[in-house]
Amino acid sequence: MCGIVGYIGDKSARSILLNCLRRLEYRGYDSCGIAVAGGSLEVYKDAVRVEELARVAPQLDGTAGIGHTRWATHGEPSPVNAHPHIDCSGKIAVVHNGVINNYQKLNRQLTAEGHSFVSETDTEVISHLIEKYYGGSLERAVEAALGEVDGSYAIIAVMAGDPELVVARKDSPLVIGVSDRENFIASDVPALLDYTNRVIYLEEGDIGVVTKDNIKIRRCGKEVVGQEHKVLWRVEDAQKGGYEHFMLKEIHEQPKVIRDTLGEYISAAEPEARLAMVTEADLEGMLIVACGTSYHAALAGKYILDEVVGIPVVVELAGEFAYFNQISAKTGAIVITQSGETADALKAMKRLKEVGCRVVAITNVVGSTASRLADQTVYTRAGPEISVAATKSFTVQLMVLYWLALSCSSVDIRRVDSLTMGLRQLPGKVQQVLDNEDKIKEYADYLSKCEDVFFIGRGINFPVALEGALKLKEISYIHAEGYAAGELKHGPFALLGANTPVVAIVAQDSAYEAMLTNIKEIKAKGSPLIALADEGDEVVKELADSVITVPRVDPIFSPVVNTVALQLLAYYTAKQRDCPIDFPRNLAKSVTVE
Repeated sequence: MCGIVGYIGDKSARSILLNCLRRLEYRGYDSCGIAVAGGSLEVYKDAVRVEELARVAPQLDGTAGIGHTRWATHGEPSPVNAHPHIDCSGKIAVVHNGVINNYQKLNRQLTAEGHSFVSETDTEVISHLIEKYYGGSLERAVEAALGEVDGSYAIIAVMAGDPELVVARKDSPLVIGVSDRENFIASDVPALLDYTNRVIYLEEGDIGVVTKDNIKIRRCGKEVVGQEHKVLWRVEDAQKGGYEHFMLKEIHEQPKVIRDTLGEYISAAEPEARLAMVTEADLEGMLIVACGTSYHAALAGKYILDEVVGIPVVVELAGEFAYFNQISAKTGAIVITQSGETADALKAMKRLKEVGCRVVAITNVVGSTASRLADQTVYTRAGPEISVAATKSFTVQLMVLYWLALSCSSVDIRRVDSLTMGLRQLPGKVQQVLDNEDKIKEYADYLSKCEDVFFIGRGINFPVALEGALKLKEISYIHAEGYAAGELKHGPFALLGANTPVVAIVAQDSAYEAMLTNIKEIKAKGSPLIALADEGDEVVKELADSVITVPRVDPIFSPVVNTVALQLLAYYTAKQRDCPIDFPRNLAKSVTVE
């Protein structure tokens, strides 16, 4: 969730660290800080935004340093709790992502040994442990310190007068940016794109020493050569490009990223592009595991695989998966994670692998932890998604699920051809939704004055209702709930009334008539009803108070056009309420702790 950066080279570290931190603001944070090492160690940190820190921070001399953006987990947002954290001598500084489970025990132990703590954080124990074990080698001190730690971490340590950065990771991502006579470290690739597109992803348990001219990595006690990857994203991909917010830019990028993702797979004949596990005769079923927006894509995938492949599919929240005892090695598993670093998803992957399941990862990041754990990886081609609220990553996850289903299809070849043609047409259909943006703004103006909204759908559009509600609540701070339309009568009807609008997602599929009945029931309770319906659907127009129209597509593709319309609805509702759309409160883009 937090962001960490490091730099070592010939240039002034201060400006580079601050710029890298700006690139990580999308991860969410409540405080930030930097430490620059030269002959001495200078630290400046506060519970402010990066721009404010850059404005007031003194000129810190030195060509090596570390930086951090923090979401408070142990101790409130404050200057003293912000990272970097230093030891008693003031010579060693550490930044850390993750959670130290035994920090209270370590704190008591170190205090008894004479160490003095100033913060409420779990991270501060790491800097004191490094000081305790320091005997001339920062690397060995870090290794010894981490031997005492129970928990997850990605850390960078720096020491005054020592021209190196020491890095280590366990259950939290860390990447090294490689350049000429300078090297960079970050928790995520966008932080590095202004300076290099050459990266090395640290593996689980790695510890490394980074100087301006050299990168040394040890794994299981042995020195290894880190595999260098080339990032295909451009700096421009991680900038707003003239849009007011990243979220709006990313919504408008969807025709392109759908086209890019389909272009990767729709003509592919290689077996790597297919779900090989589906052809196994002893397969007992399919399990899809994901979190948040990716979980909603997974739920839609259940309907897609059921219809096109004809296999039983179970979808589970990754965060709840740890509490299931019965897992069969004969279950095929798909794990969906945009970043490839989501802590709950990675934990689920490891458990699946332990019992012998074949695991397919759907992710957006080449070289991510998920891609390295999986037996097979299918990449979405969304490019960097900066806004905390996921938009384009959801639609391209659907594209991959459609293609995986079609590649293993059990339906008639004419149906496969029809669906393949429908996939090819989706970029144009999504563009038609975007062209209707001004009309959607009008409905957003109404919703912005509400405090409670229901979203309902049936069948493959039930997950769309969940996603629509999630988008509205996370960026506009309006209480929103997504429901299977038939479930309203089992309790939520008690909340309906003139001040509780309902957004009904209506597709002309097998659930159509049932949705019409649900709409009539809602109208009888007096709730305003906004329908999302196909162009030319006169029946819905007669029943609903307002209708947002979307282009007609095969019903199996209706989640794509419907979701894009709901993304715009949420965006403009939040804009009317003057909310910080790209950085909603209390949320982070990449959730790297459980």
